[in-house]
Amino acid sequence: MSLRLSTVILPYRRWHEGGRSAWVRAEQLGFHTAYTYDHLSWRSFRDGPWFGAVPTLTAAAAATDRLRLGTLVTSPNFRHPVTLAKELISLDDISGGRVTLGIGAGGTGFDATALGQEPWSPRERADRFAEFVPLLDRLLTEDAVSSEGRFYSAHEARNIPGCVQRPRLPFAVAATGPRGLRLAARYGQAWVTTGDPKLYETGTPEQSVTALRGQIGKLTEACEAAGRDTAELDKVLLTGFTPDRGRPLASLDAFVDFAGRHRELGFTEIVIHWPIPDSDFAADEKVFERIAMEALAQLD
Repeated sequence: MSLRLSTVILPYRRWHEGGRSAWVRAEQLGFHTAYTYDHLSWRSFRDGPWFGAVPTLTAAAAATDRLRLGTLVTSPNFRHPVTLAKELISLDDISGGRVTLGIGAGGTGFDATALGQEPWSPRERADRFAEFVPLLDRLLTEDAVSSEGRFYSAHEARNIPGCVQRPRLPFAVAATGPRGLRLAARYGQAWVTTGDPKLYETGTPEQSVTALRGQIGKLTEACEAAGRDTAELDKVLLTGFTPDRGRPLASLDAFVDFAGRHRELGFTEIVIHWPIPDSDFAADEKVFERIAMEALAQLD
């Protein structure tokens, strides 16, 4: 099974002070996709520079030619399907059809309260996500959409001419629970996981592999129930949140071992964080670049 290697570039640098150069370098290094986080602010970066995902990806589209671009992940926390759809068809057009939308239910971080609302319960997040994804699917595939939902509505919303990619740009659905997995099975072209968060602090890499195997098993069940072959979905692992943490980026051999074990589980794409000094994503840039250029060849 072939494996793709992608990266995620956090939007914390001004575009002309290192921001642009990272995206250009990602294309030069041969990454399949470069993603960014779609947050208003995030964790330890909250009190420092942080830029918007869609403008950043638009600039990246103008600065690159072949690199796919995407979000990991967009959520309903501060997005509405009608306005998001308009931004996405515009971004897909500017990039020449190189955009993937990573999408998830969101969490309880800073985005959850930035608009002045109380954080939603897990049930409400799931309810909103279950309404958000189908409406966004319609908005990106139909010229005119009207819909009245419990949380999200559209009234004669127009999205002409639609996406460059047909019938729409691909969805990479982040999910581990049953409702999210059903959405991935029905609407996703890819599925995204960060592993089991309960294992991050005290779990082992072996326990993480077992948990990921179980998640893929549940995805397979959801696909079977939806009448889809799970092989139709790319399976994406966003690294950095399993008990392995940053160790796979310590050396080329360490990454090849990590990637090989996860390819055997069925993953088709592994995403590594672009190095950020003095952060959880600190890594040797020379090792990082060597992984980008040499790791996949060692897995063939």
